[in-house]
Amino acid sequence: MARLEDRLPANAPGDYFVDRSCIDCDVCRQLAPSVFARAPAFEQSIVARQPATPDEHLRAAMALVSCPTASIGTTAPAAGMAAATFAFPEPIDEDVYYCGYSSSSSFGAASYLIRRPEGNVLVDSPRAARPLMKRIRELGGVRTLVLTHRDDVADHRIFRDTFGCDRVIHESDVDDGTALAEVKIGGLDPVALAPDLTLIPVPGHTRGSVALLLRDRYLFTGDHLFFSGELGRLDASRDVCWYSWAEQIRSMERLLQHRFTWVLPGHLRRYRAPSEDAMRAELAELIDRMKMA
Repeated sequence: MARLEDRLPANAPGDYFVDRSCIDCDVCRQLAPSVFARAPAFEQSIVARQPATPDEHLRAAMALVSCPTASIGTTAPAAGMAAATFAFPEPIDEDVYYCGYSSSSSFGAASYLIRRPEGNVLVDSPRAARPLMKRIRELGGVRTLVLTHRDDVADHRIFRDTFGCDRVIHESDVDDGTALAEVKIGGLDPVALAPDLTLIPVPGHTRGSVALLLRDRYLFTGDHLFFSGELGRLDASRDVCWYSWAEQIRSMERLLQHRFTWVLPGHLRRYRAPSEDAMRAELAELIDRMKMA
């Protein structure tokens, strides 16, 4: 739980607050942008404005339950808390949902649920919170758990034990924690998991990073590719490239061979381009910038 005695002084006066344990993961700012903001001076989130409307109270409560480090607190019973507890998975577009309930072991990374008649797919593992697990069961459970890379595996074992799902990971990112994963892919060639699901190896951030392409529309990118709200464009980070920047550039170039309009990353912002051509042009511009970095 957030500690009142560690409340950041920059928080707006009122019930909601962020304490000093914040890791600047951006989860709260995405969920409740009218309430939370980033304080650049000390690189943490703060309550910029207390929630006022029912929707703002709900969104702030959703941020509270999703915070991976329990850094958000309130000094009074939070309006909307009961609803927020069962608000996830939250619909994004068509059959794609955001799971919330981020894990500290994944540094607050996002995970996504894809509802499919053939069996639901979970992309990376959220925290195995009971309300989330209950809602996922109500939505059809999990048949396949795609682990995009070794950093964001979180509570994958609990999801396997609960739903009996097959875990999919690239062999280059297997470690002791994922050694028992049911499906291990190798190499650089795309792998069709189903007619509407393609796994695309994208080494760079880690040696075994993969992206998942759904219906030539949604690209789940792990930590390979994201949208920067601050810069207002697609981006990648050399600072957190644990394997090879040159390989990450080559992986980006291979993505130009695929069609998609959505980027759904593990960290930072989701992005929907107005068209496939627009997405391809923006990706090409990013590649040019990466080559100069």
